[in-house]
Amino acid sequence: MKEVVEKIIRVIVRFFIRLYFLVFYRVKVEGKENIPKDKKEPLIYCGNHRTYKDPPLIVVTAQRHVRFLAKEELKKNPLFAFLGVVFGGIYVKRDSKDLSAVKTTLKALKNGESIALFPEGTRNGLEKGEKVKDGAAFFAVRTGARVIPVGISGGEKPFQKMTIKYGEPMDFSNRGRDELDEITDEIMKKIIELTK
Repeated sequence: MKEVVEKIIRVIVRFFIRLYFLVFYRVKVEGKENIPKDKKEPLIYCGNHRTYKDPPLIVVTAQRHVRFLAKEELKKNPLFAFLGVVFGGIYVKRDSKDLSAVKTTLKALKNGESIALFPEGTRNGLEKGEKVKDGAAFFAVRTGARVIPVGISGGEKPFQKMTIKYGEPMDFSNRGRDELDEITDEIMKKIIELTK
C-alpha cells in the first residue's frame, strides 16, 4: 500500500513540475530515443549542472523513476527536502568519504534502479575550476550500468527556452577501476557536446 501511495504522489508531483517547465521555460526534450526501453535496466544519468532547475528537469524527462545523488545541505530547504523524500534522494556528505551513500547507490543500481548525478559536483563546477568527480565512472565500472549523458542549455531566465538532450548510452562494463579519470573525461566531453 505504501508503495502505491508513493507512486501516486510521484505522478502528481511530476505533473506539476513538468507543467512548470512547459509554461515558464518552453522546455524541449531531445534524444528520448536514446534512453533504453527496458525499465528494469539500471542507468546512470549524468548532466551538466547550472541551476537548481537541473535535477527536477531530469527527474521529469528521464522516462523512468530516477534517484538523485544530492548534497546533504539540501535537506535544509523545505522544497528540496520534500522532493528528496518523494523521489528517493540519496544524500551525500560533501568533502568526506560517505560510504553509506556509496553503498545505497550501488545497491540501487544492482536492484535495477536508475540514479542521476552531476560529475561537476556543484553548480557551474567547470567554470569555477573544480575537479570533476569520478563517482559516475566508479558506479558504472562497479555495476556495469550504462551511463546516459545529459546536456542542458538555455532557460537562464523565465520564459527563455530551455533544452535538455539525452545522448546515447555509454558502456564502461569492460573497463577497469584504474581508468576512472579517463572514463570521467569521456563522460564530460559527451555532456559538453550535448549542451551545444
